[in-house]
Amino acid sequence: MEIDLESLVDDGHLRVAINTGNRALVQQVDGELTGVSPALARRLADHLGARMVPVIYSGAGHVFADADRDLWDVAFLAIDPIRARKVSFTRPYHRIEATYAKRSGSAFATPDEVDQPGVTILSSVGSAYDLWLKGNLRYATLDHAATPGESFEAFRAGQGDVVAGIRASLHRAFAGEDGIEVMNGTLTAVDQAMVLPRPKDPRIAALDMFVEQAIADGFVAQELAKTGP
Repeated sequence: MEIDLESLVDDGHLRVAINTGNRALVQQVDGELTGVSPALARRLADHLGARMVPVIYSGAGHVFADADRDLWDVAFLAIDPIRARKVSFTRPYHRIEATYAKRSGSAFATPDEVDQPGVTILSSVGSAYDLWLKGNLRYATLDHAATPGESFEAFRAGQGDVVAGIRASLHRAFAGEDGIEVMNGTLTAVDQAMVLPRPKDPRIAALDMFVEQAIADGFVAQELAKTGP
């Protein structure tokens, strides 16, 4: 495995795309990156005898857009068949839920009730839940922001009827905020994987073995437990 993956390292550095917009996987505490994704990135760098160099992004769409620009060597993205045309995925290391935040007093009780004529859904362009919405919405209108944070701010400012997001990100964004509630129920479940920046990369089998080991020895569960569900 080391021989296969050593080619990811350039001059002792492993560039890892880190999406800080996904609060379920990445947190920033006093300027330090924490969460399961940075932890896996550091473990991989240590495994390869390299220094992990984080390449920070505010949304998954930007990570994906840069896959063919030689700006990162490894990334973390939700598995999606459209993305698979451009990148290679390992097995999932974690599944997270996406849902909506709504305004208090809204008639929507579950995410299934949102897809109605005249309803506007705010979303982050290129995110996994945005891709799901594009393929599954029948009546509601999508309104996009560049990043999850920007979509949350737009909703806070009064735009849209609901805003889509990862449940953990929505809870952190609107915690204790009057007038906004995170909905019960699931919009879609999103499988998260490690990624190489080209399709059908032969090194993905070795990276998949790395992920398998990190799951099997309890590393992933341990890191997830540090930040809660």
